[in-house]
Amino acid sequence: MRDFTPTQLRDHLAHGDSDPLLLDVREPWEFRICHIDGSQLIPMGQLPASLNALDPQRETVVICHHGIRSRQVAMYLDYQGFTNVINLAGGVAAWARDVDRQMATY
Repeated sequence: MRDFTPTQLRDHLAHGDSDPLLLDVREPWEFRICHIDGSQLIPMGQLPASLNALDPQRETVVICHHGIRSRQVAMYLDYQGFTNVINLAGGVAAWARDVDRQMATY
């Protein structure tokens, strides 16, 4: 598991050859307020039941509000055999502050 800052993730998405899964693990009400374009919502509590729908070989970027829940989920995915997991350090709050200043915050 790796941690990316928002600017590292922005650059990775802009210049990367892969199409990572942007996995948002917040609650639906949080996702409705703001999210990174292209992200898929699977709330943290629903993730164990959804594991079979995810590709453990695909690069997966885990996203939450401040980077705490996403770090826990990233460690869980790593433990479950996912081989290329990235945690967005600081979450969407840091993304809004450092990358997308037009993004709604809460």
